[in-house]
Amino acid sequence: MTEYLLVALALLGVLIIGGLSLVVPRLRRRPEPPLPRTEVDTRAEEDLAGPPVEAPEADLTTGVVVEVPPVEAPPVEVPEPTAGRLVRLRSRLSRSQNAFGKGLLGLLSRDRLDEDTWEEIEDSLITADVGIDSTREIVDRLRERTRVLGTRTGEELRALLAAELVNALDPSLDRSLRTAPKEGVPAVVLVVGVNGAGKTTTCGKIARVLVADGRSVLLGAADTFRAAAADQLETWGSRVGAETVRGPEAADPASVAFDAVKRGIDTGVDTVLIDTAGRLQNKIGLMDELGKVKRVVEKHGPIDETLLILDATTGQNGLEQARVFTEVVNVTGVVLTKLDGTAKGGIVISVQRKLGIPVKLVGLGEGKDDLAPFDPAQFVDALLGTEPLARDA
Repeated sequence: MTEYLLVALALLGVLIIGGLSLVVPRLRRRPEPPLPRTEVDTRAEEDLAGPPVEAPEADLTTGVVVEVPPVEAPPVEVPEPTAGRLVRLRSRLSRSQNAFGKGLLGLLSRDRLDEDTWEEIEDSLITADVGIDSTREIVDRLRERTRVLGTRTGEELRALLAAELVNALDPSLDRSLRTAPKEGVPAVVLVVGVNGAGKTTTCGKIARVLVADGRSVLLGAADTFRAAAADQLETWGSRVGAETVRGPEAADPASVAFDAVKRGIDTGVDTVLIDTAGRLQNKIGLMDELGKVKRVVEKHGPIDETLLILDATTGQNGLEQARVFTEVVNVTGVVLTKLDGTAKGGIVISVQRKLGIPVKLVGLGEGKDDLAPFDPAQFVDALLGTEPLARDA
């Protein structure tokens, strides 16, 4: 019995000693009192914390209140009026004028208008992309009128040629842009075209044309395939104070277009201008998607204007592009860009004759306001130049 008692006491002693070994070190590690704060420590903390957010703040040495100048938004530009813009830009047609107008007048001013001369006139018109059928009509009418009237002077020949070219451009076609709102709903303008035609840039210029003509505009960046397209369009819009509705990259173009029209209705703008992705006319999937954009937008109401952007330097290839787009979205007007960079000014006649679609705007340079409403008489006058060639008696 005594042995059991001794063992119990020994175990109790071990437990007591072990417990003290755990408690005593903790008692020894008491927190030390903080060191006195110095001026250096205080300044260091203030530097890390940064200046207090208070505005305006008085300068400690002068007592003058210092105000941070507000960040000014870029000024809104006022585009030049579109009336007479084609006349002001007529010098941009110098390439077409030299190859087209002056060449034809030179042929017509010969002493004898024999078969060889008329064939050369036909070749000049065809080379200028007037088209074979239109060329034959123009030449046949010129031959008849010069024979009947007995025209001799350069001025008379120029007047005859101008009249035939204007007639070929069909001045009776409606070239106005339907951009006025109806019953509180903004007009919707859809801009379509192939890659490389300068579509987004031209869309921005169209916005400037509308603003110059007194319309308030909202832009829809439905070209979601190119990340830079929406940024580019937004930049164009900001210059004239136009809002741009955009979506995330690779978003559904139809959804963005739908949201743009809805925003236009909510804000009460006159015109919603929708830029679509540039696409090749032989890509069936992309053309189907363009048709989807049209159908979705029309849930708000009919599209008032569908403008096809064509590059004038592509010549007859542009006609096939126009034909396919017309089948998908019912193109109502053509915007012919880069007309200043080609000698083939006759493409205007080809587009209208083969498609029955009026050219409504022409691009004559890279400037912001180098997009002009198309007027057949002014265009022909610019092509032929101001000085008719004199003809020997």
